Amino acid sequence: MSYNIGHGNPVTVSHTILTKVIRSDNGTEFKNSTIKEYLTSVGITHNFSAPKTPQQNGVVERKNRPIVEVARTMLNASGLPLTFWAEAVSIACYTQNRSLVLGAK
Repeated sequence: MSYNIGHGNPVTVSHTILTKVIRSDNGTEFKNSTIKEYLTSVGITHNFSAPKTPQQNGVVERKNRPIVEVARTMLNASGLPLTFWAEAVSIACYTQNRSLVLGAK
């Protein structure tokens, strides 16, 4: 598995706020030596939720649902095969991250 993690800290770049802590589940895509070395090198603490408890990641789980739904809808509407899944998810994230939320407190 390869990682493309050399793009800096997006929170720092966008908002000049340093990310101090990242919390993730125990998936191998997050819990490995490559990610650990990178986060240590940039001074970010990596915390993990308890195994087999998606309830601890409730906000992330809820945020991912619309992204998956948008990606699925785009693929169905376009007639593209599932091999374009990564691109559809990337576009769904891109548009969601740049959408204004009106009336939020």
